[in-house]
Amino acid sequence: MELYPVCRTFLAPLAVSLALIATPAAAQVATPDAGGTQKPAADLDVNRDSITIGLGAAYLPDYEGSNDYSFSPAPGAIGTVKGHDFVLAGNRVSFDLIPNRTDNGIELQAGPIAVLNLNRATTKGIDDPRIRALGKVGTAVELGGYVGVGKTGIVTSPYDRLSVSLSYRHDVAGASDGGIWQPSINYFTPLSLKAAVGLFATAEHADGNYARSYFGITPAQSVASGLAAYNPRGGWKDWNVGALGTYALTGNLLHGFKLVGGVTYGRLLNDFGDSPVVSVAGSRTQWLGALGVAYTF
Repeated sequence: MELYPVCRTFLAPLAVSLALIATPAAAQVATPDAGGTQKPAADLDVNRDSITIGLGAAYLPDYEGSNDYSFSPAPGAIGTVKGHDFVLAGNRVSFDLIPNRTDNGIELQAGPIAVLNLNRATTKGIDDPRIRALGKVGTAVELGGYVGVGKTGIVTSPYDRLSVSLSYRHDVAGASDGGIWQPSINYFTPLSLKAAVGLFATAEHADGNYARSYFGITPAQSVASGLAAYNPRGGWKDWNVGALGTYALTGNLLHGFKLVGGVTYGRLLNDFGDSPVVSVAGSRTQWLGALGVAYTF
């Protein structure tokens, strides 16, 4: 099994980290006091440091744009240390440089992001012989940053959370030498001390270097693969929507073992979807599912 790196945000939030997003701020739930009013659950110290690690299995395409699927291990970790949030989602890591301040429920976010893009870095695990004949792209190391804002107490209760963000990353390893902009929106709400659910949406805008590296076909590659030569431009590459959930098996959302899972649906667009890599050998439609177990300290 190989880790395939289509970088869905906060999937950002990929794989197991889809449902590890039960951060202290989001997992703040309410219990009734003697007078019937709502107050934060006493056993949940939402200001403490918290780290969640998980491992599961993801079912996802062999490469970006493939219609062949396989299982892959899906590691993840998320946490807050001294007010700073971090996320490790499969092949993606980010760190929030702005400490959490929740007096008014609004949090600003900004920090570095790094992605190890293994899409077609090897031909092993790719079923379609035409895509294997195109050869390797190489391992891309995409570095960049993100900015965002989150608000706690939006729709269902004083404890749900809505956040929006924008990130940019650029390959510095020379595999694609491409850059990607990625806006995203995420909503997460606790249902009880033990359960929480979320929804998210994201899109990616990639430049011409990225498009040609992963979706272009040179004349030589055309002869080798039988796919028509293709020279794509940059632009909006895809959009994705998804849902996630977590359920505490022991303890509550902020301590103990939990079951985590998520699913995303995506669609490749424009020159990316029109590429023979997708339109002939693969599919514009892209699914990803993950299920695993995590532990929160």
